[in-house]
Amino acid sequence: MSERGEHEEQEVIEDEEEEDAETNLQPGGDTAQQPPEDDREPGGGGEEAPDVLEAAEEAGTHLQEDSVGISTDVQEGQAETRHDDAEQLQEPQRRDHVGNSTATVKVVLVPEGHVMTVAFAIGLSIQELKLHLAAELRVPAEVLQISLDGRLVEEQQSLMQLGVRPNGSTRMEMSSTDPTAHPLRPLRPPEHDNMPDVITVRVQTEEDMFQEVVVEIERPPQQKVFLGGYKHRLTGAQYHHATVQTLPKSSPDRGVAVFSRNTQTVELKSQAQQCPLSVSTQMSGIGCYVSCMDDKLVAPGNYITAAEYHNERLRAVIRLQSFARRWLARQEVERMRSNRDRRLVWLELQERKRTEEKEEQLRDRRHRWMKPQRGEDFHLLYHALEKWRCEEEQRINSSLRGAERKAALCSLLEQETQLIAAIGRHRIAVQNNNYDTIVRNFLDKSAAPHQWRAADGKMIEMEGQHTSRARELRDLYNNISLSTVSQEQRLHFLLTLKHTVKEHECQLTRDVVDLIDREVDLMTRGVKAGSLEGLRKRISTLFLQYIKTPAFNPEVAKLLKVPQNPSQLKNDVFLCRGCHRYLHSSDFNPSASVRRSGRCRDCTGLNNIARSRDDSSCYKNILRRLRADELRLNEEAKIPFLLQVEDVRYLVEEVWASSSDLHASSLNNLMFVRWERRRDWSPWNCILLSKEQTSAHLEVEDVHKGYEAKFLRRIEHKHMLARRHFSQITVMSEYLEAWPSATLGNQLVTKPMTGKPTICTPPGSAH
Repeated sequence: MSERGEHEEQEVIEDEEEEDAETNLQPGGDTAQQPPEDDREPGGGGEEAPDVLEAAEEAGTHLQEDSVGISTDVQEGQAETRHDDAEQLQEPQRRDHVGNSTATVKVVLVPEGHVMTVAFAIGLSIQELKLHLAAELRVPAEVLQISLDGRLVEEQQSLMQLGVRPNGSTRMEMSSTDPTAHPLRPLRPPEHDNMPDVITVRVQTEEDMFQEVVVEIERPPQQKVFLGGYKHRLTGAQYHHATVQTLPKSSPDRGVAVFSRNTQTVELKSQAQQCPLSVSTQMSGIGCYVSCMDDKLVAPGNYITAAEYHNERLRAVIRLQSFARRWLARQEVERMRSNRDRRLVWLELQERKRTEEKEEQLRDRRHRWMKPQRGEDFHLLYHALEKWRCEEEQRINSSLRGAERKAALCSLLEQETQLIAAIGRHRIAVQNNNYDTIVRNFLDKSAAPHQWRAADGKMIEMEGQHTSRARELRDLYNNISLSTVSQEQRLHFLLTLKHTVKEHECQLTRDVVDLIDREVDLMTRGVKAGSLEGLRKRISTLFLQYIKTPAFNPEVAKLLKVPQNPSQLKNDVFLCRGCHRYLHSSDFNPSASVRRSGRCRDCTGLNNIARSRDDSSCYKNILRRLRADELRLNEEAKIPFLLQVEDVRYLVEEVWASSSDLHASSLNNLMFVRWERRRDWSPWNCILLSKEQTSAHLEVEDVHKGYEAKFLRRIEHKHMLARRHFSQITVMSEYLEAWPSATLGNQLVTKPMTGKPTICTPPGSAH
């Protein structure tokens, strides 16, 4: 604050200023010193209540205090006092005077520790205090929480209800519910100012009577105008003339931007100039000769009218426009040519990719024919055998008659029998070759550590006691299965195996120990390794059975198909109608179109080999491609993953007749896509197309405008068949939607299961 020249009957209490300055945060970040606990009262310190009440009644009508904590200016000159009789005041007026009295509120910003000191009317609520502090800190009032003595304060309570006395002081803590987005920091750190936030002045109201008034110091953001001043000669202190602390009056907003600039008037000035060279303009005459050797003869040209001038300008403009349009046309042609070239390159690339994909499929099928390894490969062989048999039988029936036909059919049957036997022998050899790989994969899975992904994306592995046990048994089995080892190493492995299995006493371990003793005895007698091959095979088989027992190796319990708990086994076992065995549910083929298949996988495969000899690899490829496409478009797609190979076979063969509706194509070249691309794929929102037709169909925005009505009716009929079939399945019925029927004008088109298409007219419409 600046010092004023007028004499004021106000005395600033230095002790109060020092106390307020100490409560603020010092420049070094130290916490402000708090008064002793004995000097502070629960509602804040100050004078006794009766004295404060009388002082507030006497000075209440004189002091103009701000109800929201804004500082009060000290008026120049001696304060005018007004005497009122305290006995004539009524009780409501007494409450109003007390409610309008102010108190010093020191707010500690948690957790930074900054202290804000404001003068606030004790009759106002905590909600209004929050609004004032939110405006000062520039944060929303909803995130502020004010607490007193460690407990939250309700917004409806006032400072008077909290026990704060007039002209007293209190200390509260304020925190933010969202410190990350809205931290509590003072906009102006306390170290930038030397003055405290609040001071207490004494104002003389009557003779020998003074009133203490809390004054809040304002720090306006604008820079005050320098009005001059003077300097003390002895101390060197500078004193500036100060203006009043009232904010400058702002001009009303006119709604438009107003700028101030100088006038554009040009100041003219006349000044005479003298030509440095005199020039003669005389002609030849008497006494004056002017040479005409350098003169030029100027002839007037044709006169151009305004219309001719404008026509010439118009022709020039048209010529310029023609050149500009020619340049734009060339640019457009170049753009179209580049687009055409890119389109041709893309088409060529797509054609090359389709060709390579077809060649890859042919190579894969040829490799599967020559070297079958999986069950699907052998089904492909049986399918090719059945196709060859049908062709030969058709040729024999069409070309031969009588005894020759019977002899040819017998020869064909003999050849088919030999081919089936050859395929069976090759299948047994493949199973024997794959046995070791299957066993090693099983042991690796049982010995694998537990893995999971942490929150930061890293993979965490954990090995327990059972995992270490499974790894030891796996390593011991691999050592026992080695054939190219020395006799000393073999004896060491057998001794380790014997000590391992003797940890558990049962018939299985006793058999393993007997076989180990027998092999050791034969090896000491010098029996050759080739003669011990069968015995070693029996030891490996029994030890593998030992490893697969959960009592000896607990980690294999999660890999066994048959659960060890009899209650679970009872609920998950079904009877196979083919082999009449009770098998686990995992031995049956799952299908969304039936509740439970009546035959197990072995019976289904054997029935396929003996009778139909179908190849389902093409349907598996269609399902695999469909799942990949839908997972790319929608990660939450569920229906394609509920369908099985048999469901896809039904859709392709029964609903879509194993062909595309747009153009005939082979079964290996077909794929399912969305009918309406903005809806998720489902059997009632799909179309079977070739790979070449798929890209063109996906570019259609509205299928009802892109295809003709006859084609739309045919597609809607197939969707109706699919809905009718899958609506009987519990797991699929919940995904059925209320799709609108195909309409064409006022006619509703339907098609029954048999017969020709029928056109039904809705009631009330004209024919």
